[in-house]
Amino acid sequence: QLVQSGGGSVQTGGSLTLSCVASLSRSCMGWSRAIPGSDRLNVAVIDSEGTPSVAGVVKDRFTISRDDAKNTLYLRMNDLTPADSGTYYCHEEPLPCGTYCNQWACFPGIFKFTGQGTQVTVSS
Repeated sequence: QLVQSGGGSVQTGGSLTLSCVASLSRSCMGWSRAIPGSDRLNVAVIDSEGTPSVAGVVKDRFTISRDDAKNTLYLRMNDLTPADSGTYYCHEEPLPCGTYCNQWACFPGIFKFTGQGTQVTVSS
């Protein structure tokens, strides 16, 4: 079970941090963003060794990290724009997985577990 917290409403240029308490430690995890009318895409992933990767569209603004002692995954989002608005989900894959990000999305595309989602709204 994944329990998310954080999110909310900010103005353009603002920052938010999302948190996700996981059920396992040192697992493969990620964050996705869902926008109405579009596919849900992973924007950041971290492998079981703790190596982070983010999609090019959020590079230099989003940081994914994990505190293994707390079994908690984080997504720090800086310099937010209205295009970053959406519902953010955390994901966990208990099996070892390879991670990869291109300009638009990160992979794996499917994880076994998904959090309840949290809304992020960025106003101009």
